[in-house]
Amino acid sequence: MQKQDRKPPTIKDVAAHAGVSVMTASRAINGKALVSAGAREAVAQAVQALGYVPNASARALAGSADRRVALLHSNSTTSAYLGELLLGALAEAPQRHLHLVVEQCAPGAFAQEIVDQVAQAHVAGVILPPPLCDWSELVEQLAQRNILVVAIAPDRDGPDMLSVGTDDRHAAYDLTRHLVDLGHRRIGFIEGNPRHRASARRLQGFRDCLADHGIVADSALVAPGDFSFRSGLDAAEQLLGLDTPPTAIFACNDDMAAAAITVAHQRKLNVPGDISICGFDDTPLASAIWPALTTIRQPIRDMSREAIGLLGMRLRSPDDGAHGVIGKVKLDYQLIRRQSDAVPARH
Repeated sequence: MQKQDRKPPTIKDVAAHAGVSVMTASRAINGKALVSAGAREAVAQAVQALGYVPNASARALAGSADRRVALLHSNSTTSAYLGELLLGALAEAPQRHLHLVVEQCAPGAFAQEIVDQVAQAHVAGVILPPPLCDWSELVEQLAQRNILVVAIAPDRDGPDMLSVGTDDRHAAYDLTRHLVDLGHRRIGFIEGNPRHRASARRLQGFRDCLADHGIVADSALVAPGDFSFRSGLDAAEQLLGLDTPPTAIFACNDDMAAAAITVAHQRKLNVPGDISICGFDDTPLASAIWPALTTIRQPIRDMSREAIGLLGMRLRSPDDGAHGVIGKVKLDYQLIRRQSDAVPARH
C-alpha cells in the first residue's frame, strides 16, 4: 500500500509556527524592512524546522507585498464619496510605484475578521476612510500586524497616526455664515450618518455660527439623515412640512441636498426663489442637477492622493515616523457658490 505524501508546509504554517502574521513571515523570508529582529529569528527557525521552500509564484507575491496598499471601505461609504476616493488613489498609486487593491468590509464584521482579510491581501498599508478611520480597535490591530494605516478625516489624530483631512467644523461654519449673510435666519440642517464623526463636526459648526450671530437654535430644524439620497428625501419632507418651514436648508452632503431639491420641486417650491438649499463635498452630482448646488468643495480626490503619498513615503523610509517628519496633512476646503441659494423671499 503506497504511503500518502504529506503536503509541503505553507507560509501560513511558517507564520503559525513562528507566532507571527503571514505578512510578517513573508517580509522576513524576503529580507524586507519593518520586521523586528526577534520576529525575523523566529521565522528563520520555523523555516528550518518545517523545511519550508517558497515556490516562485509565492515568492513573487511576497516580494511585492511591501508595494501593495489597500483602500478599505464599508457599506456606509456613499458611492459618490467612494468614487472620488478611488479616482484619487488610482491616479496617485502608479506615480508612487504602488499596487492598489480595494477591500470592502462585510457588514457587522469584527475588527479581527477585517484585519485577517487585509493580511490575506498581502498589503503593507491601508487607507481608512470614515467611519473606519475612527474605529480604534481596528486601527490598533492593524498596527499590531505591522500594517501601516492612513486615516482620512479622522475625528482625532493620534500622536503616531498618519492622517489626511480638512476642517469640517469650520467649513460648515462658513457655509452657515454664507446663508446668514444672505439674510436667512430660519435654517434647516440635515444630519449625516451618526457613525461618521464628520457629521457631528459639521453640526457643531452650524450651531456655532448660529450662536455667534445671535440666532436661537431650533431643534425642530435639525432632521436626521445618513448621507443617502433616501434619507435626504425623508429629512426634507420633515423640514418642509413644518408649520413654519425654513427659508434655507444645509444638508450634510450633496446626495441629501439633491434629495431636498427634489422634495422642494414636488411641493412646487422654487429653488432658490422660495428656498435655498446647500450641500457639502462637491461631488459630481452637485454640478449635474438643476439648479446646481452651492456646496463646500471637500478635496476628496486630493485627500486620497495624499494618503497614497504618505504610504509611499513611509514605506520607502520607515524610520521617518520616529522623527515625526511625515504624518499629518490638512487640506483646504472651498465654498462653491452656484444657483441653489439666494436671499430669502419676502412674504
